[in-house]
Amino acid sequence: MAAIGQYFPGLALSGSLAALSIELGKLNWLQANGISVLTLAILLGMVVGNTVFPRIAMASAAGVTFSQQNLLRLGIVLYGFRLTFQDIAYVGISGVVIDAMVLSSTFAMAWLLGTKVFKLDQKTILLIGVGSSICGAAAVMATQSVVRARTEQATVAVSTVIVFGTLALFLYPAMYYINEQWQLLSLSPIVSGIYIGATVHEVAQVAAAASSISAEITNTAVITKMIRVMMLGPFLLILSVYLSRRQSRETINMTSRYDTHKTNGRITIPWFALGFSVVIALNSLAILPGAIVSGITEIDTFLLAMAMVALGLSSHISTIRRAGVMPFLFAASLFVWLIFGGLAVTIGVTTWLG
Repeated sequence: MAAIGQYFPGLALSGSLAALSIELGKLNWLQANGISVLTLAILLGMVVGNTVFPRIAMASAAGVTFSQQNLLRLGIVLYGFRLTFQDIAYVGISGVVIDAMVLSSTFAMAWLLGTKVFKLDQKTILLIGVGSSICGAAAVMATQSVVRARTEQATVAVSTVIVFGTLALFLYPAMYYINEQWQLLSLSPIVSGIYIGATVHEVAQVAAAASSISAEITNTAVITKMIRVMMLGPFLLILSVYLSRRQSRETINMTSRYDTHKTNGRITIPWFALGFSVVIALNSLAILPGAIVSGITEIDTFLLAMAMVALGLSSHISTIRRAGVMPFLFAASLFVWLIFGGLAVTIGVTTWLG
């Protein structure tokens, strides 16, 4: 009982703020402007974390850490109930190829620019790269568990998602209407939807940006985005294998200085990435009634909101200030690539595949 008691204050605090963010997320103005529950959760957490929380941090630390780590992983697994493999049929093979190409090219661009131009630490590069190329804050938090990044590194990465994802809400509709007026490019509603879904950071931001244009574009954009989200599981598995092998090589190099015995590194597979993929497969079979799936997704939203609140509680404005302008310039360069590089990929693939 004592062990459970030490988690209660932090869990109660995270849960209360998560519930508040969910209620606020129902406001029409916030929904219309693409302010998701997860964005609200981290913002509420940061407000409390930089005001009241330091006074109760000692009592709440265990529960907050549990929310940020354990509840997040469970939330990522249950997120799979929002996706089905049948979604792929709606946008066709071209949508899948565009998602894959945008993801891989953006992440490659992140690694190249982050290491060669901006000279950032590798974990910050990975987190900002994943947040830009896959699905925003949820991807950042999931990847944080794999790369074992510090809270302040995740905070900076999520901050870039909020800034540039919010900017996309206004920029993408403006670009669409300018193109309509001047007829610069011939883009069908399906191609426009695929472009938005393949390049905007978060699901809520995709829905908000597309909904200000048309319902047809919104449907295509959201489905394309959800296919992009499906790629999070395989991406985390590949990243985990790569990091494990690199750590193994470094260990062998260090031990070889003293003896010739070879050490085989163990590859660590993140269980929540596997669980995420399994749940998508299960949901695709439509075994569970719709009401149960709906209830699970509501629980999942609450768990992810608690994890985001916990991140916000552990974050301090001074952390973002100390990080400086370089991470945001780095994220801005990826944002520019998503706009123009993503457009080139979308047009090229749809022209090629039809």
